[in-house]
Amino acid sequence: QVQLVESGGGLVQPGGSLRLSCVASGSIFRFYAMGWYRQAPGKQREPVASIRDSDSTNYVDSVKGRFTISRDNAKNTVYLQMNSLKPEDTAVYYCYARILPIQDNLWGQGTQVTVSS
Repeated sequence: QVQLVESGGGLVQPGGSLRLSCVASGSIFRFYAMGWYRQAPGKQREPVASIRDSDSTNYVDSVKGRFTISRDNAKNTVYLQMNSLKPEDTAVYYCYARILPIQDNLWGQGTQVTVSS
């Protein structure tokens, strides 16, 4: 079973930046997709960004132009670079991996991102 471990969360002021990392315990080279969801207090978990095995990416509209997802297959790591952070970006961010299209997502434990002055 592949394990996912996130890091990089924290407290940042509005307009600041953070980079989240998600390290997989196995090779991600052939994973169908990886990405990030987030869940704010009292809200449903929502998709934020994803990256396919083809390296195509997808973003929720609210983060387009501010967030960038990337992957480093040699390090079995997916990153989420978050710039121009807003208070509404405050949430627990969860990394996921889908090894095959028909399989359920595997999830990390989450990392807290708080944007506040």
